[in-house]
Amino acid sequence: MKPEEPEKKVRRSPDVGKIIDRTIVRLWDTLEELEALTPAELRFYRVAVFGSARLKSGDQEYEDVRGLASSLTLMGCDIVTGGGPGLMEAANEGAAISRGTRKTRSFGLTIAIPYEKANPYVDSVTAHRTFFSRLHHFVRMSQAFVIFPGGIGTALELLMVWQLLQVKHMKQHPLILVGTMWNGLIDWIQQTMVQHGLVSPPDLDVVSVVASSDEAIPIIRDSYERCKEEKANAHAGAGS
Repeated sequence: MKPEEPEKKVRRSPDVGKIIDRTIVRLWDTLEELEALTPAELRFYRVAVFGSARLKSGDQEYEDVRGLASSLTLMGCDIVTGGGPGLMEAANEGAAISRGTRKTRSFGLTIAIPYEKANPYVDSVTAHRTFFSRLHHFVRMSQAFVIFPGGIGTALELLMVWQLLQVKHMKQHPLILVGTMWNGLIDWIQQTMVQHGLVSPPDLDVVSVVASSDEAIPIIRDSYERCKEEKANAHAGAGS
């Protein structure tokens, strides 16, 4: 009689779905913990500048963005961009030109897109693999958002920030649309979403639409001064 073979242990394949689910839950837990940190505005004031990667030096929009970033740097603001070419480069260049001995910084949050490489004017580059993590990084870093003409990516960034302000996940963060191209978007929202009750009229008050970058500066200055006052009050309270 043939002896019985020892029972072989069967190695079960891991449940990939469960592993992914657990990983995502841990990721969200980490993000929730990050949200509980002291707001960045108590230490820095950073302005995110969004706009097209396709516009180049010599285009009017490029010069406008560079001038705005220069003025904001002189004010004491850090500049945050997607770190790539076009209007992102213009903003980082404007910051680099005007920094001097100021302790401001210029950040680039890049994404893995073949035709978008980090521009040479950023002080710090963070490379993201997903648009999700990149957008979240923009939101966590910035106290004001300036939107210049751009395409689908710029629209994505605009609407992400707009919704967070709409549902009050962010408060008192200026969202400024620069240029005439955004008038069509505002008109469409009013004539469709608002008219059908899908958006409340006060939701449009979340954004400031200005014709030029010069008009954006006073809005940001008011917010910057308010944050400085909050910082001073926080330090005074800690010392008492």
